[in-house]
Amino acid sequence: MESDEEIRRVPEFGFEPAGASTSGREAGSTAGTDRAQSAAQGGQRRRGRSPADKEHKRLKRLLRNRVSAQQARERKKAYLNDLEAKVKDLEAKNSELEERMSTLQNENNMLRQILKNTTVSRRGSNSNANGEGQ
Repeated sequence: MESDEEIRRVPEFGFEPAGASTSGREAGSTAGTDRAQSAAQGGQRRRGRSPADKEHKRLKRLLRNRVSAQQARERKKAYLNDLEAKVKDLEAKNSELEERMSTLQNENNMLRQILKNTTVSRRGSNSNANGEGQ
């Protein structure tokens, strides 16, 4: 496997086929007559880049694509790690809240029972007190 630096480095090819210019066209005063002759002979004009230039561009594009894909995988991995950490935190908080809810429900039920018992005993003592007073 290549290191990150090797993957991100884009090689520069410093060669150019003999007779080809950087623009793909010849310079000089004979360029016009050469084009007319080639058009008359083959009916076709050579356009674009040489095969070596095309291959160079293809290799650079493939390398950029490889680097981009690696960076996307790294971003995805970091994103998933972040999501997993959030899930863990939220599960812990959820457990804590469920435990607190259970405790509060038990406390609420106990207070309701105490209130119920207090109300019943007061009614009974009030009716006895009222009954004795008559």
